[in-house]
Amino acid sequence: MPFVQVNIKDEIKEKCETDPEFKEIWEESRMEYRILGELIKLRKEKGLTQADIAEKTGYNQQAISRIEKHEHSPTLKTLCSLANALNVDIQLTPRHI
Repeated sequence: MPFVQVNIKDEIKEKCETDPEFKEIWEESRMEYRILGELIKLRKEKGLTQADIAEKTGYNQQAISRIEKHEHSPTLKTLCSLANALNVDIQLTPRHI
């Protein structure tokens, strides 16, 4: 059976247009990915390792790794601990539609 090339972005876009439940779940997951992506970016910009963050938060390095690889969704408490370790604030802003 030959492989079929699939454009995942097109597939997701089509699914979002045809399935409101999928669209809602997809958009919720995007926010989590953006937040975690920003935390990873900040950690690297500050020259910190996962072990450094683990030491500052009291979590182990494996837990930080699982969060960064999106294998585990952090609780609000954990998210705040990560932000504190990076010396940043978490801010909610209105969406501009």
